[in-house]
Amino acid sequence: MSTPTPSSRGRFLRELSFLLRGLPVGIVALTVAVTGFALGVGTLVIVCGIPVLAGTLRAARGMALVERRELEALSGRPLPPHHYRVAGGTGFARMARSLAEPQSWRDLAHMVVSFPLRVVSFCLALVWTVGGVGGLLYVAWAWALPRGEDNQGLYELITGNDSFAADVAFTTAIGVFLLVTALPLVRALAALHRSLASALLTNRTAAARAAAAAAAGTGVHHDAGADTAPLAAERLTSAR
Repeated sequence: MSTPTPSSRGRFLRELSFLLRGLPVGIVALTVAVTGFALGVGTLVIVCGIPVLAGTLRAARGMALVERRELEALSGRPLPPHHYRVAGGTGFARMARSLAEPQSWRDLAHMVVSFPLRVVSFCLALVWTVGGVGGLLYVAWAWALPRGEDNQGLYELITGNDSFAADVAFTTAIGVFLLVTALPLVRALAALHRSLASALLTNRTAAARAAAAAAAGTGVHHDAGADTAPLAAERLTSAR
């Protein structure tokens, strides 16, 4: 087994931080997505739903931008390109046309679909790291646990042996196993988040079509403000 290098340890800590803060981010994202969508659809009949849905999609777009940048920074590799259409017009008409933007709806779907993965990732990352450290240092705090007929440790429950030394050895071994496997586990969970983002937050086909249309000068309106500029900024961030 190779010893983790400083760079791999740094990446592990960044990925672990991403997974642990993913739960609160996911709770906010899910709340905004579900509440905004339900309220918007429910009030469409009185027209108020259009600005509500437009605002919800705008929030989804912003969270998608942050998610792309974080995932690119974690892996050091850019995600596939994406594309947002420009909603023409002004005021209410512009908000109404923004509802026809496909990528914004994909961003909204990501806010909902990613929540279960965020919950699982948070739980596994927390158990593997905190549980690993706790097991490794079990010998230092095992004395504080109550001992007696009604207070049995995990080793005694499994084997029926009440040996304190065996209990410490068993729990320490579990801690070592969790810490040794924490790096590949965290790396795999981060890769799952990247795969989900690649599926929903990117669109090679739409981006290629928009670029081809812009290059050919066909008159198709390309969203330079919401696609090209952020995409270039994201690539620059990843390159750094």
